Amino acid sequence: MKFLHTLQRYNYSGKVIQHTRSALYSAVVCLTFIAATALNTQAKSLELRYGHMNAPSSVAGQQADWLAEAIAKNTNGEVKVVVYPSSQLGKLQELAEAVSTGAIALSHNTAGGFGSLYKPFAALDTPYLYRDLDHLMKVTDINSPVMQSINDGIIKSAGVRVLYTYYFGTRQLTANKAVKGPADLAGVKIRSIPFPIYTTAVEGLGAVAVPVDWSEVPTALATGVVSGQENPVNVVLTNKLYDVQSHMMLTSHIMAAQVIVINEDTWQKLSPEQQEGIKKAAEEVRAKASAAVKDQETTELAELKKAGMTIIGPEDGLDVEAFRSNVKKLVEERFSSEYGDLYKQINDIK
Repeated sequence: MKFLHTLQRYNYSGKVIQHTRSALYSAVVCLTFIAATALNTQAKSLELRYGHMNAPSSVAGQQADWLAEAIAKNTNGEVKVVVYPSSQLGKLQELAEAVSTGAIALSHNTAGGFGSLYKPFAALDTPYLYRDLDHLMKVTDINSPVMQSINDGIIKSAGVRVLYTYYFGTRQLTANKAVKGPADLAGVKIRSIPFPIYTTAVEGLGAVAVPVDWSEVPTALATGVVSGQENPVNVVLTNKLYDVQSHMMLTSHIMAAQVIVINEDTWQKLSPEQQEGIKKAAEEVRAKASAAVKDQETTELAELKKAGMTIIGPEDGLDVEAFRSNVKKLVEERFSSEYGDLYKQINDIK
């Protein structure tokens, strides 16, 4: 105030008032600009829901969180992904359909699971299909000719786009008794993922396949609805299935990639810059998640042993070749006419 009074004594022409008005006007313009910028940023921000069935502590659960973080980073916060794990937004089939309809933006599932939206997808989870992990990763790379063809098909038929895949693990059999060959599973009820390629795998192993959604598996095992199940080591460990299963058989019947998808309409609404940011995030998470699963498989087997599970492998008399022969025969009967050409394309990838 003293400063204003001093100015007023030396300025009787009204310039003090003019300067004050000018300052106020500038302040209003500045605040208006800040508010407009904030509103513009808010308008650009997009929230996408990612629903999945896995526990947050599993690699499948962690990679969803990693993707959310990487997308936020690579889009400068313009795209925010909110993750809903543990079947909060639906069961396996419901989640696949929810992405297709746009009820949720993102999800992951097995290749066989997405076969419910576009049949050829299921071929990627055919038992004993891949020569080794390198073969699996080359086939399921988003840029491989096989994946490009399948991706085009599911976009057109179901409005779903594959963002990336990662090594989910190799599926092993668990039960409450030692199993050495197909004959040991005669009449034994084993849970299968409720899609044809998986029921075929379980039946090929020699068991009675009982389709059960993943969210119901712990209860089904505890109550005796089924006597066993099959899943990668990481899934068995993180879900503490050793509490209700005594044995794991290293049948290695399905070497699998988990598939992460986005609703196509959602994808097309993104700017080219946002799409590039998400693609970059997808590449980062594919590498990180695949490495995590691969690195943990050996140590996690040791952890299952420590938890009290008996691990049975070929060195313990497990007849993997008998399982392989039985399964491949059943696959040939049921799927060769439908997926024969696709199997050849997969086999040709070196």
